[in-house]
Amino acid sequence: MRGLETFSQLVYSNPSRAACGLYISDAPLFAHRGIMLDTSRNYFGIGDLLRLIRAISMNKLNVFHWHITDSHSFPLVVPSEPELAAKGAYGEEMMYTAADVQTVVEYGMEFGVRVIPEIDMPAHTGSWGEAYPDIVTCANKFWWPAESDWTDRLAAEPGTGQLNPLNPKTYEVVKNVVNDVVSMFPDQFYHAGADEITPNCWKIDPLIQAFLSRNGTLSEILETFVNATLPYIVSLNRTVIYWEDVLLDANVKVSPSFLPRENVILQSWNSGPINVKKIVDSGYRAIVSSSDFYYLDCGHGDFIGNDSEYNLPPGTDQGQGGSWCGPFKTWQTIYNYDITYGLTEEESKLVIGGEAALWSEQADWTVLDARVWPRGAAMGEALWSGNRDEMGNKRFAEATDRLSEWRWRMVTRGIGAEPIQPLWCIKNPGMCNTVHPF
Repeated sequence: MRGLETFSQLVYSNPSRAACGLYISDAPLFAHRGIMLDTSRNYFGIGDLLRLIRAISMNKLNVFHWHITDSHSFPLVVPSEPELAAKGAYGEEMMYTAADVQTVVEYGMEFGVRVIPEIDMPAHTGSWGEAYPDIVTCANKFWWPAESDWTDRLAAEPGTGQLNPLNPKTYEVVKNVVNDVVSMFPDQFYHAGADEITPNCWKIDPLIQAFLSRNGTLSEILETFVNATLPYIVSLNRTVIYWEDVLLDANVKVSPSFLPRENVILQSWNSGPINVKKIVDSGYRAIVSSSDFYYLDCGHGDFIGNDSEYNLPPGTDQGQGGSWCGPFKTWQTIYNYDITYGLTEEESKLVIGGEAALWSEQADWTVLDARVWPRGAAMGEALWSGNRDEMGNKRFAEATDRLSEWRWRMVTRGIGAEPIQPLWCIKNPGMCNTVHPF
């Protein structure tokens, strides 16, 4: 399939011409090359997901990481727990049924794209509280109470709620969800989230308060949750991906003894190469999604209302424009990132690949193509063949013309990728480059 894609790219011009007399030997540097899409904060239709998969395949990527649920909505219809979607989705027309999932998974198979589900927990589960308020702490609370410090917040952003690991009912519901999701998604990998535990969301619950009063800790509560759920997921013949927080968070994390390395992969998103290094030094396989390089939603301000960050007089440093992960991640930033930077050759073997992530606080189907492409294509080339030439020099100069032309190919194939140059540059190769270093 990847070879056929390469072959199609040898056809050019109008009328069509094809290069011939070529011998191509090609293979990817990294086995895991993906795009993550969040469909909880804003809904994306099945047609949008299929188009995304088609574009993923065009770019020789092979993973669609589907972040399906979060605190904002629960759009997945889980057969054994139908009330989760019935009460947690934005509406009947904004749900994914088992038949929808089958369509997406089979389409992925046709295009050589693995579909990996993520059901984030125990944090990011406010939407579960609509159906099961007794198993969710701090659900539907105002996320950052007035006259309180940032450390007293109840969530990282509006949309509160975390599963209560001390309530036995939690595990009845979780195991039903996991079992059904595993049945719907055949991929070997299962993403179980475990990021951004907000301490105060747990601390306001009476059960947890009682536990803490007996000298228990929040990390022990997370360990209780992981110890009750990870073995069950593994028993279903799945390798579990967690966000890095489960091991590296400064406040709430678990001991490595709860995370068997043969069953767990950690996905990095903070601190660039620093956290990737920490993951592999701990002996875990890593998927790199550094927000400094691979977060496609960054640089568009923020969705928080009444934000005084923007109320700055002219001439004042505007900082990151209200975006926590600003500035915007250009294709050049993405292309030039080495995901094994600072690692030894042996450590690099634990990095199985990378994913560019589109969180959807400020994105929906209307901007999907332009937010992902062609920046996702830049990552795709870097993860497939690297970003250096045979002499070890970065090749971003030659990549500019290639990526600009490729963007037009994507457009003709029905993908609304945004332009990176005027059309004049494509018609005059090399003329838009500079010969001066900046």
